[in-house]
Amino acid sequence: MTNEKLPDLHQFTGSEHWYRHALNRAVVYTDGAKYVADKAGAYWLLDEIALAQCGVAAVKAEAFQVWTLDVDGSRATLTCGDGNGGTVYSKEIAFTDFPAPGVTIWFTDNTILLPTEY
Repeated sequence: MTNEKLPDLHQFTGSEHWYRHALNRAVVYTDGAKYVADKAGAYWLLDEIALAQCGVAAVKAEAFQVWTLDVDGSRATLTCGDGNGGTVYSKEIAFTDFPAPGVTIWFTDNTILLPTEY
């Protein structure tokens, strides 16, 4: 992802803090995921990932998940993959002001994190 609002994603190679998600208390997220949410105004993205863990059976069944947000203008597609190229879940986002062409976020062990934090 290249954008002046999110230039430093590569700097996250681990996390010093874990933040408990407010709506799904079983889920935590890392410093890198919080950075994306803060800088992009995208706590809704963390909400989508956390809530899918309890609301979408196919998502919950995957121990390792690759979440991809692909932005096209003011619309986007959020996709959950199984890490092996298979799509588990997809959702159209009718409006977003996400400041970059997209982002990839992983979910494993009840943790939302950036790929570089794994």
